[in-house]
Amino acid sequence: MKVLLLLVLFAVSSAALSEDAALSPPATSKVVLHVLGVAQDAGYPQVNCYEPRCLPVWAQPELGSGASMLALVIDGRRFHLFDAAPTLPRQLYQFWTETGLTLGDLDGVWLTHAHMGHYAGLLHFGKEAANTRAVPVHAMPRMMAFLARNGPWRQLVSTQNIVVRPLTANTPVLIGAAKITPWLVPHRDEFSETVGYLIEGPNKRAVYLPDIDKWQKWDQDLATVLKTVDVALLDATFFSGDELPGRDIALIPHPTVLESIALLKQLPRPVRSRVVFTHMNHTNPLLDPGSKATQSVLALGFKIARIGDRFDL
Repeated sequence: MKVLLLLVLFAVSSAALSEDAALSPPATSKVVLHVLGVAQDAGYPQVNCYEPRCLPVWAQPELGSGASMLALVIDGRRFHLFDAAPTLPRQLYQFWTETGLTLGDLDGVWLTHAHMGHYAGLLHFGKEAANTRAVPVHAMPRMMAFLARNGPWRQLVSTQNIVVRPLTANTPVLIGAAKITPWLVPHRDEFSETVGYLIEGPNKRAVYLPDIDKWQKWDQDLATVLKTVDVALLDATFFSGDELPGRDIALIPHPTVLESIALLKQLPRPVRSRVVFTHMNHTNPLLDPGSKATQSVLALGFKIARIGDRFDL
């Protein structure tokens, strides 16, 4: 009889413990950053490019890339986008094949600025396409005003396909187990501010900074930033200054990859390895995994972003 009583008490106790465990949040949350695109705004290949570097990619689109874009997945169930590229449908399809997540699982979009490759994908949220409902779009004040005052973006706002939420520079925003902080960076700000993002998970920190005029113009020191993060996805629009014959590259200011390497090459290799170059123009040889430029960059300890890369935070 005593044995039976003990068994009953044990069963009741175990059931209570199981119920408590089910009601409690997990001790740790899994936060993963996914790379959905690595090209400059116009993608790879760009329109009207029928040169040898582009022809194979027209024939095999899987060799190319949409514009730079990230997804932050929290606990495998919900996600946030960083930027909204023009080729967002194809990029989200690839993301779905990897994660099973769809636009219905999207909890927000974080915009860096109002240049073509970083916000044009919002059009796919409209009534002609997905017809989303109240997707939060996080943006700085000028970016917010640009979306609210200019068509076709303002229609997304007025029909509540999106709800624009204000950001303040250097002020973190909590999203579940992650924390997002916008950092102002100097860039061609014709229509909006430009920001990079500090993305913090439970265990690691990443920086997403796809566009900047020059590192020397920033109010932060890049080498110091690298010492405080685990991953830094950085502007690699041009490998060198001679990629655009016939165009004045000074009118499209970006730090070249060679300039960034020169700035950072004295850092210890473990710190250099935190750099992941992204946002590459279709002229950039780093888009080709087999190029000499790619091999030289990797040999120095730097990394190059590829679609499908994941970073546990």
